[in-house]
Amino acid sequence: MFRTDSSPRVSTRLAGGIALLAAVIALAGCAAPAAEAIDADCPAASIPLASLDLAENPRTATGPSTACLASHAIEPIAADDAPDLPVTVTDAEGRAVEITDVSRILPVDISGTIAATVFGLGLGDAVVGRDSSTSFDGTEELPVVTKSGHTLNAEAILELAPTVMLTDTSIGPKEVRQQLRDAGVAVVVVSSERRADTVSDLVGEIAAALGVPGRGDALAEQLDADVVAASAEAAEIAPVAASDRPRMLFLYVRGNANVYYIFGRDSGADSLIEAVGGVDVASEIGWEGMKPMTAEALVAAQPDVVVMMTDGLASVGGVDGLLDRIPALQQTPAGEHRRVVDMADAEILSFGPRTAEVIRALARAVYAPGTGAEAAAGEGPAVGEGPAS
Repeated sequence: MFRTDSSPRVSTRLAGGIALLAAVIALAGCAAPAAEAIDADCPAASIPLASLDLAENPRTATGPSTACLASHAIEPIAADDAPDLPVTVTDAEGRAVEITDVSRILPVDISGTIAATVFGLGLGDAVVGRDSSTSFDGTEELPVVTKSGHTLNAEAILELAPTVMLTDTSIGPKEVRQQLRDAGVAVVVVSSERRADTVSDLVGEIAAALGVPGRGDALAEQLDADVVAASAEAAEIAPVAASDRPRMLFLYVRGNANVYYIFGRDSGADSLIEAVGGVDVASEIGWEGMKPMTAEALVAAQPDVVVMMTDGLASVGGVDGLLDRIPALQQTPAGEHRRVVDMADAEILSFGPRTAEVIRALARAVYAPGTGAEAAAGEGPAVGEGPAS
């Protein structure tokens, strides 16, 4: 829970997605990609969903696709009101934190969402550092304060002399957060929940902590409208009948660490699949949160489309390597059709100011598979009623 003295904005859903993801990445001992790992060449991403050349049947399209964003920039809300400080908030860990100065902001979490939100609030100029997942335009020169991917480096943080640090429980260790508090840094722990339908909750928490609740209300309203619009656009190109909608499964993989997890209900991935009009088959078979993959679960789920992070797919050697390592996947329509949709690690679950564009990007890759990043190089997948001959 996160409370402020003026305008509380709290989600009632079970905290899940990103906090669970942190545990998996810690187990894998693997970092998210740096900024340069993201492919910015995605001309098809500017095509409206309604103008796409759609697959005749999204359940039987063949071949892999890469979902990508046309732009990695964050557009700040139009506002010029100065932060109203000091402000005291009760953060997600129940601590009362007084913030007196937001001239040097350090936003860090596992997905880069907090930093994107600070930039969306128009306070990007005050950001002094970043985590390894923060990779959107305008952050390239900021020093990274996480080592080994998602471990806070106290020395690197203190060198930046932040006046306020915004973080969550997806990144740690907690002893470092306490060390920073002892050094006089105002550390605010916000909610770790990330879902397509709770974007405005996080905006409200961050805006309150930075003394700009008015900007938060404006940005939350804008982002909520953007997500509703993107979901409606996806619904327009998705099949009407539930039985015709693509059956999708989110698979988290780190091949070098032999980590294979399925993301299910309340993982955050389920909300993204639902937003693009797909059927989350992990939830359908009763898969809660995030758990190690089993062959039985894959076969029971029978996905038409497997959704993955780009670096995860690369870690097993692409689609061929994925099928070799997970023989059970070959017993599903997705494996038979080689139907894997990947998206950059730092984007796919970064629920925040880019959520609407993430929804649109995934919808393009699912319903018009020839419009992904690989299509620009003439390597787009085939579309049709069945597997390629």
